[in-house]
Amino acid sequence: MLSPLMDAAIGGLFGLLVGSFLNVVIYRLPKMLERQWAAECAELQGKEPAQEKPFNLLVPRSHCQKCGHQIRWHENIPVLGYLLLGGKCSACKTPISMRYPLVEIATGALFAFCIFRSGLSPAALAWCGFSAALLALTLIDWDTTLLPDDITLPLVWAGLIAATLRWTSVPLADAIWGAVGGYMSLWLVYQAFKLLTGKEGMGFGDFKLFAALGAWFGWQALVPIILMASVIGAVVGIIMKFSTGLREGGYVPFGPFLALGGMTAMIFGPGAILRGAGL
Repeated sequence: MLSPLMDAAIGGLFGLLVGSFLNVVIYRLPKMLERQWAAECAELQGKEPAQEKPFNLLVPRSHCQKCGHQIRWHENIPVLGYLLLGGKCSACKTPISMRYPLVEIATGALFAFCIFRSGLSPAALAWCGFSAALLALTLIDWDTTLLPDDITLPLVWAGLIAATLRWTSVPLADAIWGAVGGYMSLWLVYQAFKLLTGKEGMGFGDFKLFAALGAWFGWQALVPIILMASVIGAVVGIIMKFSTGLREGGYVPFGPFLALGGMTAMIFGPGAILRGAGL
């Protein structure tokens, strides 16, 4: 039997590989959705959808966005490949974003934490999947203001299934009401804001993500998570305002902060958030 540290190290290495795949998901999934929506719009207008080359999470092979150079297998090794390339495309020397190795490292660290805490168990694997989904949602929403149903809805069901199988410490009834409360609370805020201002303050993806967090942590965790999300969002928003980093319209998507609130609850527990806030 391996030691907990060895288990965590193996989990971390596996997380690096998953992180490499997450980079593909973060970049390609929004573009896949845009293609799907364009095709649906064309069909509604009675037009033939544009004929495009296959584009999904597996096709085409990873390549440089500037020169089209296909990334070789040894260039695609998590973190190490980036270091060996010196952070540049081997063909055209275009700089490669630091985000790629950082996502891999973050995923590896989260997987190592989950497995160190729970051992090599179904529960640990469930939390690894949870953290990978939140990381992908954080960056997709930050880039595009989209929270894809392809991730949020399975995350809701996964939380309920994990509660049913007792892979989490949340009773199934609390998980169900957590999902209901998470969705309905933000939906009511959305409706009230729209009624008062005539504007939409958030997207439906935020409701589904909060429902997923309620399913994983139970209804009792909703207040601590939304509190943490609001604090992180306010701090980041203030920093971006003074650094002129706000987007056109002066808004910041809320989904990344909900996801970070969920990660905080996973690592420290929802109760620790309330104690830290003095509540």
